[in-house]
Amino acid sequence: MDTVIFTVEDDESIRELVKVALEGYGHIVYAFETAEEALEKIGTVSPDLIIFDIMLPGMAGTEALRLIRRDERYKKLPIILLTAKDGEVDKITGLDSGADYYVTKPFSVMELMAIVRSLLRKSEKSTSNIKEMGILRINTDTREVFAEDKPCVLTFKEYELLLYLIDNTHRVVTRDELLNKIWGYEYTGETRTIDIHIRTLRLKLGKAGEYIKTIRGMGYRISGE
Repeated sequence: MDTVIFTVEDDESIRELVKVALEGYGHIVYAFETAEEALEKIGTVSPDLIIFDIMLPGMAGTEALRLIRRDERYKKLPIILLTAKDGEVDKITGLDSGADYYVTKPFSVMELMAIVRSLLRKSEKSTSNIKEMGILRINTDTREVFAEDKPCVLTFKEYELLLYLIDNTHRVVTRDELLNKIWGYEYTGETRTIDIHIRTLRLKLGKAGEYIKTIRGMGYRISGE
């Protein structure tokens, strides 16, 4: 799946510079002016990495960082502080707040991109068994599914359907494709089977079931937005 990165910066020129650079490496980027906007978005879109400025209008980046680290889901989320505050005490405070890396302005865009790639590689190795989307979390090692941190008991086919949809986020998956991939090429049943399983899957996921969208005449798409 595509990597989602949040960048939080009140300076529009820097915000756009970082956004364009990240998109150049194929990342999906959400750019925010305030920490409050980023914290609101994190409820529906689960980022793979966040870049925070410290001095922001309203809530400071370090305060937002502490709030994020209190959530068990984001204990290992890579977070970079990108700031003009270059004092030794500032760096210690930033790292103690939970930042993985501290970058001072002015900065090298190429160096920042290298840091991003390095943190994403480390994160991928440590969390490759976890897939997240908003309030939905899947542990692919144990085949456990959680919605709002509450366990969801799924059948084998329901789990495989959910996992396939998440692995194909950002595109519509047809009913025929789901039949072929989940039930196998020799399956001779009708596509109504998919609709029934999707219906029960939505019910079991509760509020997270709203992530599964029906695309009329085509199939299904999952999105945390």
